[in-house]
Amino acid sequence: MQSIRSILVVIDPGRPDNLALNRARQISGVTQAHLHVLICDSKHPHTQQLNELMRDLHAEGFTASAQQDWQGSTYKTIIKAQQAEGCGLVIKRHWPDNPLKKALLTPDDWKLLRYCPSPVLMVKSERPWSGAVVLAAVDVGNADEPHKALHESIVDHGYAIASLAKGELHVISSYPAPSLSAADPANQGDGSLQARYREQCVDFEQRFDIADERLHITEGPADVQIPHLAHRLGAAVTVIGTVARTGIAGALIGNTAEVVLDALESDVLVLKTEAIVEHLEALLVQT
Repeated sequence: MQSIRSILVVIDPGRPDNLALNRARQISGVTQAHLHVLICDSKHPHTQQLNELMRDLHAEGFTASAQQDWQGSTYKTIIKAQQAEGCGLVIKRHWPDNPLKKALLTPDDWKLLRYCPSPVLMVKSERPWSGAVVLAAVDVGNADEPHKALHESIVDHGYAIASLAKGELHVISSYPAPSLSAADPANQGDGSLQARYREQCVDFEQRFDIADERLHITEGPADVQIPHLAHRLGAAVTVIGTVARTGIAGALIGNTAEVVLDALESDVLVLKTEAIVEHLEALLVQT
């Protein structure tokens, strides 16, 4: 978080709350990051609203800029601004999509998570970050280099947010139930899956300095276990990540991140591996 020099804040002029902007204020107050405010709209001018926001932010001591733009869709407009301004973080308010509409069309926020090269913070709750639990979701069972790098990024961001908010970092890692893992050759052989998984978690705890009582090892689908634990802990922020999928054209975010977006009550920070970021930026150069 400390390395972020510019934050893109997406606001919806038709919504009365400014939760995304409030989160950006909180982060910038610690990191001194520049705030770039974006309204995605082609139908109505919002010059007065943006000017008032700039006046307020400057009066509060923030460095800030603003623009209104439209590139055919919200997620494309956001990504263009993120690239043009060199923003290291995108913050946007998220509202759950209608289930029927989501079944027929890919939600715009899902597309933003899939294709935006920078980390994206989806703000969902008015719950204060101050003193709250930050939950980092990792997959300890995958120990290849991309996952190791992603785990490090997730935990580092989790620690950074916990430090910023004077909160407490917890980590969750789920392993598949026997019925779900039997078909995977990696999960077959001598010894129980649970025992092997817990052995890996000991190494993980030592590597990232995670106290035993703050590492939660759960059995079952991650997209079920993560929201359940976040609710039980009263987490204010959940940090999740994704790695590239070999053989798939383009870079697609893991289904877990998309599914838990609506299931979680907390804010959600989504991170990507360096390989995905490089791939997405290369695609943007070509368009």
